[in-house]
Amino acid sequence: MLVAFAFATALTAQTNSKYILVIHGGAGTILKSQMTPEKEALYKQGLQNALDAGSKILKQGGTALDAVEATIMVLENDSLFNAGKGAVFTNEGKNELDASIMDGKTLKAGAVAGVTNIKNPITAARAVMDKSEHVMMAGKGAELFAAQNGCTVVDPSYFFTTQRWNDLLDAKREDSLKALHKDSTKAFLKQPDNHDYKYGTVGAVALDMYGNLAAATSTGGMTDKRYGRIGDSPIIGAGTYADNNTCAVSCTGWGEYFIRLSMAKTVSDRMEFAHESVKDAADEMIMKKLPSLGGDGGLIAVDKDGNFTMSFDTDGMYRGYIKSDGESKVEIYK
Repeated sequence: MLVAFAFATALTAQTNSKYILVIHGGAGTILKSQMTPEKEALYKQGLQNALDAGSKILKQGGTALDAVEATIMVLENDSLFNAGKGAVFTNEGKNELDASIMDGKTLKAGAVAGVTNIKNPITAARAVMDKSEHVMMAGKGAELFAAQNGCTVVDPSYFFTTQRWNDLLDAKREDSLKALHKDSTKAFLKQPDNHDYKYGTVGAVALDMYGNLAAATSTGGMTDKRYGRIGDSPIIGAGTYADNNTCAVSCTGWGEYFIRLSMAKTVSDRMEFAHESVKDAADEMIMKKLPSLGGDGGLIAVDKDGNFTMSFDTDGMYRGYIKSDGESKVEIYK
């Protein structure tokens, strides 16, 4: 009888526990003047589809880790976002994909970089975490490992979209003009006014009903990138981080600056050592530290108590959240 009572009490505690899922689809994006009502509706529906997939897992008692992976897969399959099917093109006309995932309970993590034939790179990152002793794999080796461990392999042509190809052509034209008219290094490195064709990432962070945190991030990188450039998205501590003692974080923006700031881990550290709230820690990094170096972007984060933030210093960030009480919202602009 005592055992049955204890079981019932534990079950009730589990049922009453809250969960939350927060997502982003890229910051530094979308000039409002270039957004039609129809296109905005499509983006918001894409975000909602991702929230629905992840929250279904959390509602049924699934883990934060499974929820963020499922959420990212939906966004990778949506050609509107710069990840998976909607990935941007490199200077060579290829799609090179990066992804990472982290478990806040164990601090285990997995990542892949520069893969070209894995349909859902986040599944490859999860395989690295679960089925190897490593944290990151890159290029052909990562592709071979992913294929051997059940990840769906596709022909690279799967990732082609007309919009992203046109974005590459636009970027090359812009670079040619800059090369002809550059007056200084600073002018040459200035970002384009419309960041949407240059940048983009998708991410998810979650707290499940067991009190565990997880984070995941996936990207196609930067349009027209060269030399095997890798941004922050697959780097644990820069683009992705999760620790049950503090928070789960996924970043988006100009990756070089996020790497230099160890953005995701620094948010966690500020919470742990300076005792800042998740919002204050994120805002300090995104609103002050990041622009002070010349970068921009945003991040999403949720703490161990279910408090969350969606901080960005750009015109917009595709973002949304859903809570266990049913509260849900998707947004693009400030």
